[in-house]
Amino acid sequence: MTKRPPMNAEIRDTLKPWQDSQRDLVNVAMGRKPADLVVRDGRWVNVHSGEIIDGTDLAVIDGRFAYCGPDAGHCIGEDTVVVDAGGRYLVPGLCDAHMHIESGMLTVTEFVRAVVPHGTTSMFVDPHEIANVLGLDGVRMMHDEALDMPVNVFVQMPSCVPSAPGLEHAGASLGPQEIAEAMAWPNIIGLGEVMNFPGVAANDQTMVGAIAATVGAGKTVGGHYASPDLGIPFHGYVAGGPEDDHEGTRAEDAIARVRQGMKAMLRLGSAWYDVAEQIKAVTEHGIDPRNVILCTDDCHSGTLVHEGHMDRVVRHAIAQGLNPVTAIQMATLNTAQHFRLERELGSITPGRRADFLIVSNLADLAIDEVWARGVKMAVDGKLAGEIAPYDYPAAARNTVRLGKGLSADDFVVEAPVNEGAVDVRVIGVIENQAPTRALEATLHVKGGVVQMDLQNDVCQIALVERHRGTGAVTNAFVSGFGYAGDCAMASTVAHDSHHMIVVGTNHDDMAKAANVLGEVGGGVVMVSKGEVLALVELPIAGLMSDERAETVAAKAERLGEAMRQMGCTLNNAYMQHSLLALVVIPELRISDVGLVDVRTFEKVDVFV
Repeated sequence: MTKRPPMNAEIRDTLKPWQDSQRDLVNVAMGRKPADLVVRDGRWVNVHSGEIIDGTDLAVIDGRFAYCGPDAGHCIGEDTVVVDAGGRYLVPGLCDAHMHIESGMLTVTEFVRAVVPHGTTSMFVDPHEIANVLGLDGVRMMHDEALDMPVNVFVQMPSCVPSAPGLEHAGASLGPQEIAEAMAWPNIIGLGEVMNFPGVAANDQTMVGAIAATVGAGKTVGGHYASPDLGIPFHGYVAGGPEDDHEGTRAEDAIARVRQGMKAMLRLGSAWYDVAEQIKAVTEHGIDPRNVILCTDDCHSGTLVHEGHMDRVVRHAIAQGLNPVTAIQMATLNTAQHFRLERELGSITPGRRADFLIVSNLADLAIDEVWARGVKMAVDGKLAGEIAPYDYPAAARNTVRLGKGLSADDFVVEAPVNEGAVDVRVIGVIENQAPTRALEATLHVKGGVVQMDLQNDVCQIALVERHRGTGAVTNAFVSGFGYAGDCAMASTVAHDSHHMIVVGTNHDDMAKAANVLGEVGGGVVMVSKGEVLALVELPIAGLMSDERAETVAAKAERLGEAMRQMGCTLNNAYMQHSLLALVVIPELRISDVGLVDVRTFEKVDVFV
């Protein structure tokens, strides 16, 4: 028996450019040439008309739909594969409009393996995590891997590396010249989220150049306006060119973006629950849903394996009272139109790539089969074939450079007094949201060292420089994790500059956790009393594992259990941990420069 080749090769050889298939598409539709595939007796979810049309057949040739209508018997030949939908729904393959592969702690290949059974056939990925570690070379690695996938993985060129110049130092720097170069790559679909929103409003030269290069290339400019201020700064940002935004959390945020001609992207990731409030812009305020798009932004491997991907987001939107067809439009056609790909994907219509789902229950989005470009990809939640692995070069590994072995003394916060108390600034974690609160606390001082206050949920946070081996450590305080015992968690996933974040209740465990990650080349670790409780190794850029999603998810589950064992009750606490250095989202963050008040974009002292 001949072994089936990896689906990468099978699908890559199937799909042709539309113009190369134009005559065959017409001939199949006319019955002059047999189709490669015919799907019979489906209920067509037509996202253009908003209808569900019974008794529909689909005919496919060269990986594209040729005929969508009643009775495709005239398209069937001797070698045509015929599939009986049995009255089930035919739904376009789902699209994730904004996401970061690295947040899954997986490579592109392993991420695709995890999400395809959940119906995702198109992804628009912004690899600015690896860009902050490896620069343009890192983007090229993921770009090339994406091209080899059996589904559509489009890449947005990272726009802000570093995210906030002057307030952090990443492992690399990208400017207008690199962005203009990448716009000529075959799989670059646009510019990734423009996070430096003050820079756009101020006509910063770098931001102006990056956006201009993208617009000049005829591609989409992604947005990221992480401020509740919808006044003059917001209007200046929109005027600067960004075309979408996923940072809204309120209905008024979605309304304001749509009114300004942007697409409001509503995200449901592993830790970001921003759909329920914003969808009220449609369900209660009557905003046109054609300008609203669903996305995930950040999903870790555990969510992908146990809960799903875009199918999870669509189900959640339906649960908020949205019409199922409207929710599907927000995860298919709306996304394709936004990225100027309506002729290629986003709907079940002639000429489009034959990416579709066979669904037995629409409201629950119960996916029985997943097809991409006319090839069966998954059945009953399992892949129907293999996807060939992708080998990352040695340059992508061993990227954690601490410069020295760290000791407990590196994590000591020295007070301006020898005994007594001091008032300090504290980063306050907000459950299920990306923003933090700028809090204050009064902490005791013993022997000139500031003490943590675990009874009031104030422990220590440190950022360890890991790109240039300087040995530098920035110390501050954080609240919200609820750690009650001796422990420390360290991660080299630390958006966006991806130094190392350590959160702990004692200095010895903080040093131990940091040194463990230095030894294994990056990852996430929980330590208690010098013992490693859980470890997720991420050897590729300190961000990704090349192990299977199920393996990584199991390790991540052990990490979550270790966090709960130490008293943390936050939903998806790891994701909250990984964002504490994100100096483009208010209110208070930590970076290698120091403590940053993102409301004013200024460095502030730990002591009030």
